[in-house]
Amino acid sequence: MDTYQSEQRIVEQITAARGRMASQLAKVIVGQRDVVEQLFIAVLAGGHCLITGAPGLAKTLVVRSLAQLFNLRFQRIQFTPDLMPSDIIGTEILQQTDHQRQMVFVKGPIFANIILADEINRTPPKTQAALLEAMQEHSITVAGISYRLDEPFLVFATQNPIEMEGTYPLPEAQLDRFMFNIWIDYLPEDQEVAVVGKTTADQPKSIEPIFNAQDLLAFHAVVRTVPIAQDVIRYAVRLARASRPGPDNPIDLVNQYVRWGAGLRASQYMVLGAKARALLQGRPYVGFEDIRALAHPVLRHRILLNYRAEAEGLGVEGLIDRLLDVVGQ
Repeated sequence: MDTYQSEQRIVEQITAARGRMASQLAKVIVGQRDVVEQLFIAVLAGGHCLITGAPGLAKTLVVRSLAQLFNLRFQRIQFTPDLMPSDIIGTEILQQTDHQRQMVFVKGPIFANIILADEINRTPPKTQAALLEAMQEHSITVAGISYRLDEPFLVFATQNPIEMEGTYPLPEAQLDRFMFNIWIDYLPEDQEVAVVGKTTADQPKSIEPIFNAQDLLAFHAVVRTVPIAQDVIRYAVRLARASRPGPDNPIDLVNQYVRWGAGLRASQYMVLGAKARALLQGRPYVGFEDIRALAHPVLRHRILLNYRAEAEGLGVEGLIDRLLDVVGQ
C-alpha cells in the first residue's frame, strides 16, 4: 500500500470513528458537546490543553476517559502549594549495588502518554515551570542527562478560575504552550438532573478503547497533510495579528484595552486545529469556518487585557467576538 492510500485509510478511520468516540464518552460525560469536540481536536492534532472551570464539573473525569478511549498510559498529578519539580519529573537517588554505590534516576509521573496536571494553578510558578521543557521538547533533563518521554505525550492541565482563593496565575510562557484553553461551564438544568441521576445509581459504564498509541501517532502525521488554502492561513494570521496593540493596528478596542496580544503560536494552532476539525467532520480540506470555530479556545489565554479593561468590565471573550467581526476573510 503506497503512502497516499495509507493516508486515505487513516482519514476514513478518523471520520468513521467520530460517532463511536462520542458515544463512548457519553457513557460517563453528559452534554458538553463543544468541550468534547475541542478535546478530540487537540488529541488528534497532538496539542496540550488547559481546561478551566469551577470544581466539580468533571474536568478530571473527561481527561481520564480520553486516555481510556485511546488506550494510553495515564498519570494524574495533583498540584498543591508544596509540590516540588522533582515530584513531577523524578529524581536521582543513591543506590547500593553489590560492588558500589551509584546514582540512579527514578522516573516521576510525567513518564506517561497523557498527563493530567490537576489544579495546576494551585502550585507556585517554579513548579509549574517544571512542565515547560516536557511540553515543548517532549524530554526532561536531570543532572545534565536528557530523558525522552514516550510518544504520544499530551498534557491536560485543569485550573480553577483565577479569582478563586489560593491560586497562582500561570506564567505567560507556559500558557502559550497550551494549544487550547477550554472552558467548562455549568450544565443546563435538564443535563444536570441527568448527571445526578446517573452518578447516584448503578456503577458507571466503562470506556471501551477504540484506538491505541500507534494509531494516535499516525493520526498526528495525517492531520498535518490536510490541504489548506493560503487565504485561510492568512485569515488565521490576521486574527492573531489583530489582537496585538500598536500603531499599525486600526482596531481601537485592541489599542485601548489589550496589554499583550497573541503570538505566532496562535495562528499555528488555529491552522493545525482546523485541519483536525475538518477531518473529524469528514471534509478533506480546511475552511474559514474551521478557523472561526477555534478562535476562542486558541486566543482566550493568549490575550492579556490591561487594568482599564478590567475596570470597565470588558472580558476577553467579547474582545475575540469583536476581532471575528472586524477581521475579514
